[in-house]
Amino acid sequence: MIHEIESQESDTLSEVVKKAKDVIYCGVCSFPPEYCEYGNFFDKCMEWLKKNHMELYIQLYSPDSLIIQEQNIISEEKERVDESSKIRIKEEAKGLKKAKKNTIPKVLIKRVERNKRKYVVTLQGLELYGIDVKKAAKLLGKKFATGSSVTKNACDIDELVIQGDHIDEIHDYILETYPEIPKENIECFKDKQKKK
Repeated sequence: MIHEIESQESDTLSEVVKKAKDVIYCGVCSFPPEYCEYGNFFDKCMEWLKKNHMELYIQLYSPDSLIIQEQNIISEEKERVDESSKIRIKEEAKGLKKAKKNTIPKVLIKRVERNKRKYVVTLQGLELYGIDVKKAAKLLGKKFATGSSVTKNACDIDELVIQGDHIDEIHDYILETYPEIPKENIECFKDKQKKK
């Protein structure tokens, strides 16, 4: 009797569970297309939507729907739209500057404590300059007579792991061996040593 009630409840629960809705995200600003107008790249978002999802573009920005929207706007609101478009252009320019700053490829060299007095040096970002990471690992292992390997970190990015505390020597060696990497694009991070 009790088992029959439990099975009936589980049947009704399985009927209630619905499939998740597929949501389209903009390829420019990563918002859903309905919210692109609130982002910094509205014009580029519209172009992307027109190229990739024409039905949704017609639904959101068709001439009929735009004419209806324009008829509802009062002249004062049109002035606000002009002002907001000027602001949007400025925001887009700021966004492009930030995007350029963020897209500068950086090579990160970090010293990580492995045990009490043992360290490893991790090296990320060489592949952004077209350098084969496996060959670089082999060269660094031979140069410093240590073990070196290529692993994937938590973010699924290839990183070189070199045994030993050779952070300064590795920095200098990268500058000598790979002249395509500018000195200002190499960042070194040393974790603070624990005091006893």
